[in-house]
Amino acid sequence: MTFTGLFCSLFSANLWAEAPTLTNPAVSVVLDGYYQNAERPLSEATEGFGLGHTELSLSANIDDLFYGKLTTVFEVNDGETELNVEEAFIQTLAMPAGFSMRGGRFLSDIGYLNNQHVHTDSFADRPAVYRAFLGSHYYDDGVRLTYLAPTDLYWTMGSEIFQGDSLRAEDEHNEREYDNLGVYTIYTKVGGDIGIESSWQAGLSYLHNKNGQLTADEHDHSHDHSSDEHSHDAAYTGQNMYIADVVYKWAPNGNYKYQNLALSGEWIRLTDFAPAEGAYIYPYSSHYQQGWYVSGVYQFTPQWSVGLRHGQVDTMQLDGNAFEDQKLTETDVSLFWHHSHFSTVRLQYTLQKGTNFDGIENDNVVTLQYVMTLGAHGAHQF
Repeated sequence: MTFTGLFCSLFSANLWAEAPTLTNPAVSVVLDGYYQNAERPLSEATEGFGLGHTELSLSANIDDLFYGKLTTVFEVNDGETELNVEEAFIQTLAMPAGFSMRGGRFLSDIGYLNNQHVHTDSFADRPAVYRAFLGSHYYDDGVRLTYLAPTDLYWTMGSEIFQGDSLRAEDEHNEREYDNLGVYTIYTKVGGDIGIESSWQAGLSYLHNKNGQLTADEHDHSHDHSSDEHSHDAAYTGQNMYIADVVYKWAPNGNYKYQNLALSGEWIRLTDFAPAEGAYIYPYSSHYQQGWYVSGVYQFTPQWSVGLRHGQVDTMQLDGNAFEDQKLTETDVSLFWHHSHFSTVRLQYTLQKGTNFDGIENDNVVTLQYVMTLGAHGAHQF
């Protein structure tokens, strides 16, 4: 299938929401469970048995002008099961000239992975840079305007305004006045085909976080983030975030069902995190925080795939009145069996190396995970 075909089936709002109606909504349940032998920093997954991203989703056309979706997620926090709303939005279906609007709670479209549900990933957890800067996946209450250009190449651009609660810098003394509209994003993505067997997509994104900079008397990031459980708040914040992403996919004769290769990578930089005064950054330290990952996933038979991912995140930790460098590097190897489009069993090995990173030392993490889907299961993003 070519990029154009994939786009038509995955991104067109009319095709995406065509079949379900308000009296007969599409219902989907995702069952996600795992066993993990050790803690993973900045991760919701804990040592031992646990529930992952288990969700219930309803979606349908409201009428000929609007589409709606609700996604709830079951999570365990301190032994208590919680029900969180991850998506609750409406989207236009018939705006003219290639425009579309979405309002409510939804996943931001910045970067490559962020707008995808985590159960669709090829690895048991998001890369460390996502867990550090975006709380694994950034969703929020707000509004989005997108434009699809009438060009031969796929070219879309968009802008979002969010409340930004989960990206706020900490307020230790509950004295800070936050902006109610705290996050603004702009992004663009372009893609196309290379013959009939290959397709690609590249994107640039910018996020401005009005509440992301620390104030002089705050000591954000000085606690042990590795002990945080089931928090979607970003562990490290700043006023400006820049993202570059690229994806390449290949399949023999364009048929992705039996064999395919997917290569992807993202780079994220976070700036303006330190207060204007009151904290010291060592002269040889960076005045930014950043991270990246590169990933390759190869489906070598209709039911077996293997993935390799390597990434790193470099952050600054405020210790007293001075910022110090810290680093986390992860290498993931994933082998997964997918009996059908609705069932996946994954075995993953992760080698993590921490350098002054919240007390994390080198460790070997083994994860056994299942992801099963009941009911409607829409096509995945490109």
